[in-house]
Amino acid sequence: MTPYSLDVVIPCYNEEDALPVTLPRILSYLDGLQSDPRFALRHWRVILVDDGSADRTWTIIAAHAEPAQVVGLKLSRNFGHQNAMLAGLSHADADAIITMDCDLQDDINAIEAMLLAYQGGFDLALGVRSSRTSDTIFKKGTARAYYRLLTLFGVNVIEDHADYRLMSQRALRVLLAHNEVNLFLRGIIPTIGFKTSIIPYERQAREFGNSKYTLAKMLALAIDGITSFSVLPLRMIAAFGVVVFLASSVTGLWVLLERLVFSATVVSGWASVMLPLLALGGLQILSIGVLGEYIGKIYLETKRRPRFIVETVTDSPR
Repeated sequence: MTPYSLDVVIPCYNEEDALPVTLPRILSYLDGLQSDPRFALRHWRVILVDDGSADRTWTIIAAHAEPAQVVGLKLSRNFGHQNAMLAGLSHADADAIITMDCDLQDDINAIEAMLLAYQGGFDLALGVRSSRTSDTIFKKGTARAYYRLLTLFGVNVIEDHADYRLMSQRALRVLLAHNEVNLFLRGIIPTIGFKTSIIPYERQAREFGNSKYTLAKMLALAIDGITSFSVLPLRMIAAFGVVVFLASSVTGLWVLLERLVFSATVVSGWASVMLPLLALGGLQILSIGVLGEYIGKIYLETKRRPRFIVETVTDSPR
């Protein structure tokens, strides 16, 4: 096979505990791959993106920066995991590009299978967790609910695939052609097409530091995924509005018949008045909230603000 180059993009946010231990492992592992005769790996480079960390993460990255092997990108502030990853991808120019986290919870040995898939003609090699034995019951339950929710709303995602993947340069160019501000990479990747390979791996327990993906961030990611790829919530509101209108019409007709035809006395009680008002009022507020979520995203898209700002680069030509 024709020799090829590899860029490994790693977003980092407050990783001063993990990075000094995991980065040497990553560099040593890539060195081993380059000397392995199974791979035609001509050159590799690690791109570390500091996503506005408040600790010593950037100091550690800058200390490990080497000509043409370790590149550091320092963002001007915290732009979020997806945008930090995009910043690294925008800087990558290798034939094959891998994205991964720096905590090494994603088994680094899966890179071998990704490279073999790339050498076999695949443009995308997606790392998919084979099990969730290392997760807590709460984490496992919320993850399952997360993927079920995305599937329910018609978002095309690969279950248990996060951001551990290999892309060819061709697939990367297609990805970077997506200019939306509301970025949901794991939803965009399956829409690219091209020849795709699924790489199963075991996720390891985190050894250093704490996870930066809080429940609030996971919920925000789920909302981004739904509103970026599906208009089903809007259609559900419209359908529910039709149902409420029909039910109200039938109820009104029944009351009218009771009064005019059967001469029955219609008792007007507090509950019969207030409960429908409260239910419809809550529905209206919920509907306005869903509409506001979509309108807010349209507002952000129309402003076309930069998705990330790179403050410093420790780089040198290949």
